[in-house]
Amino acid sequence: MGNSTINSGELDIRCLAARSTAGLVRTLAGARLREWGLMRISGDVYQVAGELVANAAEATLYREIRVRLTREVRTVLLAVWDSSDAMPVLRPIVELSRDDIVPDALALEPGHDAGTRGRGLPIVQALASECGVTKTEPNGKWVWARVAF
Repeated sequence: MGNSTINSGELDIRCLAARSTAGLVRTLAGARLREWGLMRISGDVYQVAGELVANAAEATLYREIRVRLTREVRTVLLAVWDSSDAMPVLRPIVELSRDDIVPDALALEPGHDAGTRGRGLPIVQALASECGVTKTEPNGKWVWARVAF
């Protein structure tokens, strides 16, 4: 995760992992990107933040997570820490055909995902110039992504 920072205005927050946390993180990240004059990458950073925070919330619901957003030389580093030792799993992308797209009567039922889960990490990989996982002691991990500007 190491890279030199060029701005001391890093965002570093601790919060409870909940389904609403991603929205809070996107709002705070947007304010920081605005201060840095980097709104042109805000959409990518918002998407990455949403995916990483959602994964942390799923792994450690209602426990503490940390989020850092740091401006580096030509990138912004977004990192999310959670206390789970479970490593993120990159699932293969399945190409859908027109026949696969059908109405789902259970779509609004709580907990129903219709096999749509697991698409977040490929999205992060597509938007980031680099991403990875760094284990921490005694437990947990930082899942991070760099978005170039």
